Amino acid sequence: MIEQYLEKWHAHVRGELPGGLDDLLADDVVFYSPVVFSPQKGKELTKMYLNAAGNTFSEGNGENAPGKEASNFKYCKEVACGNHLVLEFESEVQGKYINGVDIITWNEEGKIVEFKVMIRPLQAVNMMHAQMQAMLEKMQAG
Repeated sequence: MIEQYLEKWHAHVRGELPGGLDDLLADDVVFYSPVVFSPQKGKELTKMYLNAAGNTFSEGNGENAPGKEASNFKYCKEVACGNHLVLEFESEVQGKYINGVDIITWNEEGKIVEFKVMIRPLQAVNMMHAQMQAMLEKMQAG
């Protein structure tokens, strides 16, 4: 089953999943951000953070969202076990190398119930923190 979920996630990242995050996320999903101390609970907050992250990667490069043809965001390793996925990614934003993992947990209904992002090195975390804050403010403003 986890392989089907993995393919749905990749389809979403490519912009090919008709329902997008609404189709993937459970209503009670919990999102753990590398730049926010407390967990973000619920579908709407998780969507906001994931969309902001996608926009941050793309705006930081002046290119399309992660997974789109022009983006340098790419998954380079995948580990699947039970209902868990660990997807290692690489990218570059504003000349800074970013390496991280998405740790995704799915329920039996095929919905994401936990999404955790970890990023390294420290320069990338600091830069992403500033970028994400600006992107979230921009998204909330309008």
